[in-house]
Amino acid sequence: MIGRLRGIVLEKQPPIVLLELQGVGYEVHMPMTCFYELPDIGQEAIVFTHFVVREDAQLLYGFNDKQERALFKELIKVNGVGPKLALAILSGMSAQQFVSAIEQEAISSLVKLPGIGKKTAERLVVEMKDRFKGLNGDLFNPISDIDLPSVKSKGPSQADIEAEAAAALIALGYKPQEASRMVSKVAKPDSDSETLIRDALRAAL
Repeated sequence: MIGRLRGIVLEKQPPIVLLELQGVGYEVHMPMTCFYELPDIGQEAIVFTHFVVREDAQLLYGFNDKQERALFKELIKVNGVGPKLALAILSGMSAQQFVSAIEQEAISSLVKLPGIGKKTAERLVVEMKDRFKGLNGDLFNPISDIDLPSVKSKGPSQADIEAEAAAALIALGYKPQEASRMVSKVAKPDSDSETLIRDALRAAL
């Protein structure tokens, strides 16, 4: 079982980061709330991982700390919630926001996440409330919103940046037309793709 990776960030293609460890590149799928906090390309990152084996793939999911990984593991135990949906949930909400939504039974907030209908939201509230009782009380302390620094460079065009942001949203479960609409709604000149993804996800809630 691969539980932790420490390596150099080679590529960042939301929601996947490529980490190099001793000449081997590992593709790690991360919730956008964790992806935002990754260091720049060429710098070292430490990621706590959960390894998922399927018939057609072996996938690594990564998180910035053990608490976020613990929440992911509890999420995928819920009936009807697989790793991809759990990733989308934790991309649309921080761990603390999700815990608060469950505790407050905020069905209306949960159904705004991709792939979450009313029945799934109700199931999440019932099952996750029970699971939280078995976790440490201080597992999820309130955290402030992530403030991304602005990135100014002569890199990709604005159209390319918006296309990358939309592709990331599609990978998280949004339909292509919906993803494009979400990005267009928050698009600003000089915005990087990570900022567009973050703002689009926030606006969807």
